[in-house]
Amino acid sequence: MSNPELAYTYLESPIGQLLVAGDEQHLYYISFPGGKGKITPHDNWHEDPAPFKEIAKQLTAYFKGELENFDIPMVLNGTDFQENVWTALCDIPYGETISYGELARRIDRPKASRAVGAANGANHLPIIIPCHRVIGANNSLTGFGGGIETKQYLLQHEQGEDPQLTLI
Repeated sequence: MSNPELAYTYLESPIGQLLVAGDEQHLYYISFPGGKGKITPHDNWHEDPAPFKEIAKQLTAYFKGELENFDIPMVLNGTDFQENVWTALCDIPYGETISYGELARRIDRPKASRAVGAANGANHLPIIIPCHRVIGANNSLTGFGGGIETKQYLLQHEQGEDPQLTLI
């Protein structure tokens, strides 16, 4: 992905400050405050909260349990395979989980569960594109760019539990 000039801001959430970046029309990135998938603003980005009023409103509603599906114009920059996986992630219902193998079957690539996992890891729009809803075949919480504790929090939140963000 090229490095376009983008606006960014930080939004408060129950899982910490989320970095959001995009332009006037589209969201490009959401980044968790920690974990292996954390991104930081690039040199050619500028801080400006103005373009992010709608995503802030929708994320607030999501964390209050008032929103299950996002309606945000976004830019997906990945391979055809990655974008196919990301599209399929959006079909996983709120509050439900599936395995990497099941997701691979859903995109007609039943032997590609590892590649599906890699595509999940390359998702630049977590929460919006709900990669946290994919778990191991044995129901384990496997790798997540925001950290396993964040994944657990998001899943508990969506399942109507009162999640606590604690280290596992």
